[in-house]
Amino acid sequence: MSRFQQILLVLASIALAESSRVECAESGLRPNIVVVLVDDLRWDEISCMGHPFVRTPNIDRIAREGARFRNAFCTTPLCSPVRACMLTGLHTHHHGILDNTNRSEQSHHLKTFPQVLQRAGYETAYVGKWHMGNDDTARPGFDHWVSMKGQGTSFDPTLNVDGQQQQFTGHTTDVLNEKALAFVSQERDEPFCLYVAHKALHPELMQRDDGSITDPGAAHFLPAERHRDLYADDAIPRRLNVNDAAQGKPALLREIEGVPPLGPQTGTDDETVRERLRMLAGVDEGVGQLLGALETAGKLDNTVFVFMSDHGYWYGEHGLSVERRLAYEEGIRIPLLVRYPKVIQPGSVIDEFALSIDLAPTLLELSGASEKMAVDGESLVPLLRGNSPENWRNSFLIQYNSDTVFPRVDRMGYRAIRTQRWKFIRYNELDGMDELYDMKHDPYEMHNLARAAGSDFADVLIDLNRQLDELLKDWGSL
Repeated sequence: MSRFQQILLVLASIALAESSRVECAESGLRPNIVVVLVDDLRWDEISCMGHPFVRTPNIDRIAREGARFRNAFCTTPLCSPVRACMLTGLHTHHHGILDNTNRSEQSHHLKTFPQVLQRAGYETAYVGKWHMGNDDTARPGFDHWVSMKGQGTSFDPTLNVDGQQQQFTGHTTDVLNEKALAFVSQERDEPFCLYVAHKALHPELMQRDDGSITDPGAAHFLPAERHRDLYADDAIPRRLNVNDAAQGKPALLREIEGVPPLGPQTGTDDETVRERLRMLAGVDEGVGQLLGALETAGKLDNTVFVFMSDHGYWYGEHGLSVERRLAYEEGIRIPLLVRYPKVIQPGSVIDEFALSIDLAPTLLELSGASEKMAVDGESLVPLLRGNSPENWRNSFLIQYNSDTVFPRVDRMGYRAIRTQRWKFIRYNELDGMDELYDMKHDPYEMHNLARAAGSDFADVLIDLNRQLDELLKDWGSL
């Protein structure tokens, strides 16, 4: 999409936003907002997205009564940066949270959509893992604050509750669910915004200020005791690319001292996958509690309810397990479900590209807030209404800045472009290791066409390099 087309889209979005604000003003009833964010959840780990056995009836209800996006993506597949993307609506190079090192002080200065909602009269609450630094103190924009230091623990968490350190007993997902439920159950005259960020499905570890972690294996997932036997006899689904061992991916095939070559033996084992899905059961129960409380109070149909994750995870595709950061589909695709019957037809399925940076402008438009917020994302409201704008994005930027937490991803910072047909990955420090995939004929990204013999794809590479440079220039990252 050219910059001129982007400007036209922004102008059209503003016009639609003004229309929505007029509707809100006329009705006199601004919607409540609930966002449930899950850590590391793949797009295909929930039932409504096609998982063969996992049971997520409450999450599925959001899709059944609202909309599900089949092509939702994060723009930086790494925890801290993408969380800032969601709250600010900005690309990573604009908000500045580049990695998982201690960004505590920096994150206190982010300009976020809850701040705008708070100034517009919303009562706002944050419940869960902040994960932009290890500081658990309240960030601007929230009237109520429940959070943990760093990653927290899966059981018996110590939480900062509105400035007071409190010790709780039980599974952390349950504790956060209870805190979220208590907030939405309060009687109030003004609309509210609740942002719930679960520790689940994250493994049990702590992240130091330099970004290093206490458990380099990062594979200890701890569900609640009542869920420990779930899915014990179910066969774990595997994608075709679990057996390709990174063939044709020179960046992944580099010899690294002390690190075994990628293959089926380096991927994620079946029991680890089951433990993740068991943790998801607690999240689903919490979603059901929130939906039930809102319904009982007569508030559900006037609530924008969003369910999503920060980024994906590896089940052993290309031999990967904990790396997350890479630009392959398993890392960048996310589930995105939205329920709001005043705008969305039940059972809507949306195929256009939706990005993590779209959350902030979407919620601000639906809220009717008059204050403008500078964002890189686009409001998804036209898509939620069932429209398909002709000038909607047909490509997007993916970026990652190298860190050293896992030896495998050292020096693998990249800039990438994803279109409907192609994905092109250009590594910042690794010359001659670019990757090109035909997403139509090779959805599992097993054949790197950048290394194909002959010049059949030379023109495609030239064009995608040009398009990527244009995206970087347009977004001020070149």
